Amino acid sequence: MTRSATATPRFAALLLLATTVISAPTAHAATPPSAGAAAPASAASAPASGSCNQQAADRKLAGAAKSSFLTKCEREATERCEAAATEKKLAGAARTGNVNKCVKEAVGG
Repeated sequence: MTRSATATPRFAALLLLATTVISAPTAHAATPPSAGAAAPASAASAPASGSCNQQAADRKLAGAAKSSFLTKCEREATERCEAAATEKKLAGAARTGNVNKCVKEAVGG
C-alpha cells in the first residue's frame, strides 16, 4: 500500500470527527439561562474581564477616577453577589461568608 492509500481513510475519519464536533450542539446552547439552572457563584459574580483592580490597572486609572471606578465596581459586585446568594437561598452566616468571598474575588483583594 502506498502512503496516500493509508492516509486517505485517516483523513476521512478525522474530517468526520471534526464535522461531528463542530456541528454538535453544546450543553449551553441547548439549555436556555431561564431553564432554572443556576450559574456558579464565581461565574455569576465575577466581572467580565477580570477583577475591579485589574480593570482599573488596564484602564490606567489614577487618583479620583480610580477611586470612583473602584467604588462603583465594588457596589456592582456586591449587588451581583447578593443576587447570587438570594438565588442560592443562602441565609445567615453562610450568606454573609459567601457574599464577602464573592465580593473579595470580584474586587481583586
